[in-house]
Amino acid sequence: MKNDGFTLRKRLRSFRYAFNGIRLLVRHEHNAWIHCFAAVCAVTAGWLAGLSAAEWIAVTFAIGLVLAAEAVNSAIEALADVVSPEYNEGIKRAKDLAAGAVLLLAVAAAVTGLIIFIPKLC
Repeated sequence: MKNDGFTLRKRLRSFRYAFNGIRLLVRHEHNAWIHCFAAVCAVTAGWLAGLSAAEWIAVTFAIGLVLAAEAVNSAIEALADVVSPEYNEGIKRAKDLAAGAVLLLAVAAAVTGLIIFIPKLC
């Protein structure tokens, strides 16, 4: 790929591509719908519970990390399906690892939520 240097127009175009990626994630990836629903629930609960700034930071990072991991997982799966449409053990392993990364972050986000919200319920 040729690098023609920095221009504001190219940077703005890169944001358009990035926002399109977010749109594709939210529109077409079913697991992202689940994560978005959980995010809306967490934000609503946080608003009702009156979270501190530090708690909002933790919730925001948890939501962002899970959604970003889901986007990377979806990109890996889409690319792998193009590279190797037929079954391939190496592709399966890569897809499973990427899905596992999302699951690890989702569990960490859930634990973060429990740590923040359980004391507020008691």
